[in-house]
Amino acid sequence: MQFDWSYTFSLFLDPDLWKGAGIVVCLAVLAWVISNIAGIMLALMRESRTRALNTIAGVYTWLFRSLPLLVLLVFAYNIPQVFPASQVILGSSFNAALIAMILHEAAYMAEIHRGGLLSVGLDQREAAKALGLKYGQFQRRIVLPQAFRISLPALGNEFVSILKLTSLASVISLPEILLVGQRLYTQNFMVLETLTAVAAFYVLLVTVFDQLRGILERRLDVTRRRSTLEDVQEDTVRRVERMRERHSHSGEKIVEAREVTKTFGSNQVLKSVDLDVHKGEVVVVIGPSGSGKTTMVRTLNHLEPHDGGIVTVNGETIGYRRSSDGRQVARSDADMAKQRTNIGMVFQRFNLFPHLSVLQNITLAPQQTGLMNAQEAEACARELLARVGLAQHASKYPHQLSGGQQQRVAIARALAMKPSVMLFDEPTSALDPELVAEVLEVIADLANEGMTMVIVTHEMKLARDVADWVVFMEDGHVVDAGPPEHIFGPSGNDRVQRFVRHVSSTV
Repeated sequence: MQFDWSYTFSLFLDPDLWKGAGIVVCLAVLAWVISNIAGIMLALMRESRTRALNTIAGVYTWLFRSLPLLVLLVFAYNIPQVFPASQVILGSSFNAALIAMILHEAAYMAEIHRGGLLSVGLDQREAAKALGLKYGQFQRRIVLPQAFRISLPALGNEFVSILKLTSLASVISLPEILLVGQRLYTQNFMVLETLTAVAAFYVLLVTVFDQLRGILERRLDVTRRRSTLEDVQEDTVRRVERMRERHSHSGEKIVEAREVTKTFGSNQVLKSVDLDVHKGEVVVVIGPSGSGKTTMVRTLNHLEPHDGGIVTVNGETIGYRRSSDGRQVARSDADMAKQRTNIGMVFQRFNLFPHLSVLQNITLAPQQTGLMNAQEAEACARELLARVGLAQHASKYPHQLSGGQQQRVAIARALAMKPSVMLFDEPTSALDPELVAEVLEVIADLANEGMTMVIVTHEMKLARDVADWVVFMEDGHVVDAGPPEHIFGPSGNDRVQRFVRHVSSTV
């Protein structure tokens, strides 16, 4: 018996096979899109702190990953026999197949998306929280876009699986490619010739959609965009020519911390720390590694909830409130997000959003929180970029900038929220030595403009030249505090003097 190639090639002109291919494409695309949406919701439920949501999502994923798709197809198609009212929806073999595939695939999509969510670093969530974005806002604008890009190769592979699994719908008489082929070879008994054409249709569809996935993946991956020679030219930061008059440690208090404690497990990191920051004052916190500096500054905007004591900003208690019966209870996420809009935060490693351009990084929070409309946010962002010497880089992405430029963008992003106080957590420690100066110039400029700031740093020059008040911490305590001339003068604390000499000798 010879293989009839002419018959196989003639099937590529068969209208029923092309119609079946159209059904396969529609079914696969709809199942993939809807399963993706359901999978994202299930993944978020799995990561929820609400136990009921976590349990529901876990049970769903376990159940529908355990059931064979063939069983679900037959079950969905025959439900109207038990529940006649469902005939309106499930009476169609296409609808029955679509619902069965969504139920089946959503469980797999959930795990793919959960992997993507877990791959987005904590720094991204913290940066979004520090800008005052609510849970839904930072999930939708920051976490999910990055998680989707990370998951896209696996999601594309899942689409290929869905495309092939549509062939199982032939058991419920859906006229897709395989069923059309089966009907043909039962008439002429040319099984191999017909199935070869059917296989070619599936290969064609998979190839086309795999190419589309590749195009989408490349478009979403902003890290593929390279800088030109012109792009990497450094801008000059506007230098401060006038000397700054130091602010006295008095007047209106913007930040007040009293007896703040924080414990991680059995390790008490903060031990009854007190801190006052007055309006227009620059407070610089220094001390050896592990002294509690970073933890202390993170309690000021409740990124690190404190165990005891009280923190107030502009007279409002941060992170907690008094209940009607006098107890101190945690604020809601929405309340905390609103409080953080007034507290700017600049992180050690910039924490810019990699999927957003420089301009979008700065305009996102003012728009999402309702502080500005789109036009106002863009005008403000461009003005801030000019202030930090990056006006020409608005359309670039973070990976196209140097470390110093990224940190200056991070400063501009925090300033866009018009905060009453700015917090800096080691703003230069992640930079190469030659890039430190450009960031310090921006901070000095802000100090001259009267911005209230709390800066954790190992840069003794910054503490000497810019600080109004210097706080030295060690082992969770404030060991000494005072103006720079006291801290760095010959009459200063012996322990502080040893620390300063050690830091200076390692520079």
